[in-house]
This record gives sequence, structure tokens and C-alpha cells, in this order.
Amino acid sequence: MTNLSLTFRPKTLDEVLGQENLVEIFKKFIQISKLPHSIFFGPAGCGKTSFARAIAYEYKLDFYEFDGGNFKLEELRKILNNYENSLYKPLIFIDEVHRLSKTQQEMLLIPLENQKCLFIGASTENPYFTLTSGIRSRSMLFEFKGLEYKDLEKLTIKVQEKLQCKIDDDAKDFLITSSANDARSFLNLCEFALALDSTHITLETLKKLRANVLSDGTSSKDTHYRLASSMIKSLRGSDVDASLYYLARLIDGGESADFIARRLVIFASEDISNANPQALNLATSTLIAVKNIGYPEARIILAQCVVFLASSPKSNSSYLAINEALNYVQNNPALKILPYLDNNNPQRKNYLYPHDFGGWVKQRYLEKDLKFYHSKGIGFEAQLDLWLNDMKKVKK
Repeated sequence: MTNLSLTFRPKTLDEVLGQENLVEIFKKFIQISKLPHSIFFGPAGCGKTSFARAIAYEYKLDFYEFDGGNFKLEELRKILNNYENSLYKPLIFIDEVHRLSKTQQEMLLIPLENQKCLFIGASTENPYFTLTSGIRSRSMLFEFKGLEYKDLEKLTIKVQEKLQCKIDDDAKDFLITSSANDARSFLNLCEFALALDSTHITLETLKKLRANVLSDGTSSKDTHYRLASSMIKSLRGSDVDASLYYLARLIDGGESADFIARRLVIFASEDISNANPQALNLATSTLIAVKNIGYPEARIILAQCVVFLASSPKSNSSYLAINEALNYVQNNPALKILPYLDNNNPQRKNYLYPHDFGGWVKQRYLEKDLKFYHSKGIGFEAQLDLWLNDMKKVKK
């Protein structure tokens, strides 16, 4: 049986699905013959490995691929020794680079520093948390986005044209929306569907092969975003039952619990905030829990969180405040740090330590008065306002 992931692997950057901005950047790098060591990070199946292979093909570099979980430094040394007196250097690609130990990462620094190879690492994890500063400082970091509906739609056309098969419209929608923006998952499902019928892919066949969809499983490309938006608006409107309805639609459509929980965390901070500080705690706990529990039990955890968020008092004071503060910072000259607040300034001894004054002391912290936060006095915000005002009155 043909491996469709290999059959449809792009050779050139122009054949890469999605990542248009990165394609443009690397084509320019190749034109000027200056390629940086790079870290590609993003979700699985978005084309990181294929992108690296396309770079090697267009720049005419020998391509060597390693797996971070089974990486052996001795093998890398042998490869580099073979190119010791060569005018060319190899492209060393390490998939799952975040799985390298700290020692292994440090051993890579010398060949990277001496430009003995072109290095590209790929990861599904955030490199700021998983890679050492030495690796990061010697590399450019490029974030890959999950493939969009239109990208996989192009792949559908290629599959039909190359393999001379028919894919029904409802089957196409299921293929795309159930693959979690993952081209590898998409092609894997196509491959086994065609093993059952080499000329025709139907929705019935696909559902037999993939009973549990990987993402939204809805019948149109934007349905899960519309449902998620409707759930958030219902939460904001404190309609518990409507919120639960849209949650149920998302779950029944196969939406990942992580996707839902992440939006609940954002909502808890943006729309509830300090009106009920426990909202963010519960939403964050929900995100952690569903990652470890999974369906079907994750539905209960999500429901508990949704009911709590919908029932909580609402305030967007913090959301508005940080937006206002950022707008000021981005559109005005930077204010000077007052001398007694600066630990490197001799006048730091003039700083008044609030704990020496019962928790608060009148003291200026900005060189000019600014006002970003405007409490709405809703829920626990009112208690914070009361505490702040009472404390300052007592100390005057």
C-alpha cells in the first residue's frame, strides 16, 4: 500500500502547504545564500519536517534526519567528520529536539558556533521552555501554524488528481475537519479509505475508520469557531443552559477538550477577572484536568467549569486596563524610573518599604500620574476597592 505521506511530501518551498510568510522568508534566505540555524515549533502535522527537507532540496544540501528521543552524538560527529574538508556542509535536522537532554544540547553548541553544519530543530513544544539559552541564542525561532481548511482543501484536490479517485463533498469536509489541522492525519485517513475502495472515498467509509474525530468533526470549516464563539457569548451573558448547550454541541462534534478548556481560561480572566478570582483558578484546573483525563469523563469537568463561569459575576476591568496601559506605552515616550525604585541607583535607600508602615505608605511610583484601571465594583472587585480605599484613608 502506498504511503501517501511520502507520495505528497513537498519537494520545494512552493509546494509547501500553508506557512506562506515563512516560505517567503526562506526563499529570500536561499536567494542571498544565507541560512540561519533554526528552530521550527508548532503543532504536529503542520509541515515542519517537510519544510526542512524542501530547504535542503532547494539549497542543494545533504539532509540528515535524527529523532531527539534516540539522538546519538557519535553519529553526528561521524557525519560532520565526513564533511571536514568539503566545500559543502550538511543540513542536520533533529525532530522532537525538545527531547534532547541538557548535556546533548550543550554538545551541539560547538558545531553550531563553528558553522560546521546547517542545523534545524523541530518541536511541538515551546522552545523558550524546553531548549537551553545556548541553543536559542544561536538559532532563529520560527513558529509554524496549524494548517487551515483551505490548505487541506488544496491537498484534497491533489489527492483526487494524482490518484484518480473521487472524494464526496461531505467526505471532504469530514476528512479536513476531523484531522485537527494535521496533514499527516489527513493523508493517513485517505490512505486507508482508498485501501477499502481505490476509486471512491465516502463519508460512511471515513466514519468507520475514524469513529472518534480528532478535532471538531463538524460539517463545515468554521462551525467549531462559531460554536465556540456562541458558547463564550452565552457565558458572558450568564445564560447557564445556553452555555451548556453549545458546550454539548462542541463535545458531540468531537472538539478537543483542550481547545474548549483554553477558551474557558481566557474567558475567566477577560470577562470575570477579579469579580470572582476563583474563576481563573477553576478554569486553569479544568485545563490541566482534561489534559490528563480525556473524554468521556472530561465532559463532566468542562460542564462544572462552564456552570461556574456562567454563574459568576462579570467584569472586564483588567482586560480594559492592560489594553489601555499597552496603548499608552506604545504611543508615548518611556517614563523615567524614579531613583529610589531603581536597585542600581544610590538613592534606592530612600525607598519606603510598605511593610515598615503597616502595609501601605504614601509614595510616588511614577513620575506623572496615570490612570488605567477603572474598577466596576462588581463582585469581589468591590471588596478590593473597599480594602484599598480604607487602607489609604487610615494611613493619611
